Amino acid sequence: MPFNSFERFIAFRYLKPLRSGGLLSIISWFSFIGICIGVATLIIVMSVMNGFRYELESRIIGFNGHIFIQKFEEFFEYDFDDLEEIEEIKFVDPNITIQSLITTDFATKGILVKSIVPKNVKHYSFISSDMFIGSKLDDNHIILGANLADNIGAEVGTNVKLFSSNTISSPFGQLPRSINLEVKGIFNSGMSEYDTSFAFISLKNAQRISALDNEISIIEVHLTDLKATESVKKKIEEKFADKDLIIRDWKEINKSFWVVLSTERTVMFLILSLIIIVAAFNVITSLFILVKNKSKEIALLKTIGTDSNSILRIFLLVGSTIGIGGTIIGAILGSIITINLENIRLTLNSLFNLNLFPSEFYYIDQIPTSIDFNEVLFIVLFSIFISILATIYPAYSASKLEIKRILNNA
Repeated sequence: MPFNSFERFIAFRYLKPLRSGGLLSIISWFSFIGICIGVATLIIVMSVMNGFRYELESRIIGFNGHIFIQKFEEFFEYDFDDLEEIEEIKFVDPNITIQSLITTDFATKGILVKSIVPKNVKHYSFISSDMFIGSKLDDNHIILGANLADNIGAEVGTNVKLFSSNTISSPFGQLPRSINLEVKGIFNSGMSEYDTSFAFISLKNAQRISALDNEISIIEVHLTDLKATESVKKKIEEKFADKDLIIRDWKEINKSFWVVLSTERTVMFLILSLIIIVAAFNVITSLFILVKNKSKEIALLKTIGTDSNSILRIFLLVGSTIGIGGTIIGAILGSIITINLENIRLTLNSLFNLNLFPSEFYYIDQIPTSIDFNEVLFIVLFSIFISILATIYPAYSASKLEIKRILNNA
């Protein structure tokens, strides 16, 4: 719907009183600011939720692998030497995860101990980039999460003792199996849950403290490309069809978690969209007031030959300018805040002694953001659509005003 120069002139002339004060000005500014805040908030919140999802996805997968192979029995021998022949597989980590007690001279704490094949340590980015572990993980070594190390007063070189729920016979009766280890390194995965509760030891030690020979409980398969998960899973199923296996990927393992995140994201979008919709109703109100205030001028315009379609376009342009202006400013503001959100959080924490976004509640130690420009475009188009939709009825009402009726009411 093109606007000619005359329609643009009249429309922007009508916009001037919206800046001059009074009820009409207040409602119009509320409309503009409401749309601006709605768009900015939507972009910020959706970007944070995107970042939160991508960050968790990256760290959970980096910690646990992409594909998990188990048997129906709890423990089984590793006989999958040809597994790494599949091209997309980066490395295979047969392991055991056990509940254990760790003790130092200062504290005792219940933890989860995960075994790791020493040669695979270099593949775990959060270990190789955040700690030093020497040339390899020896059988007398343990790697602790950063928060766990703080809680038990341990540092590199500290001697600790692990106790398992498995027992051994002694002259004093049944005693829990234990092992003395030296802290070789401290990792920081950035996820509070892992950094507080996890430790790594060699597979040999995990088998020893669990009273196992060469058995494992699970095989974690790490891929070179996340997108290859489905195809590699099918290849494993075909390659080992003769074995009675349970094969699941990272999506299945964390299915309920991702469903909750997705649902929460959808609900947040719907709730925050209400801000834009409410602001659009203010656009309707301000346009109706403007039509009432400008009724004599509308009559004059019709008297000099301006047709109803032109009147319709004039008021559509007035309302759309408020909506589009608020949308553009909101999109720019939202994007700027999103890009600098972590710096804003750190500044507020420093100035007001706050603890915004504590890692013990949100799993990660900083606010992750990821701007999806397709999503931003959708939000902008949605806001503009709602704004234009809100102007149609008031603009239509203005175009249908009759000169005789206007003069009789004057």
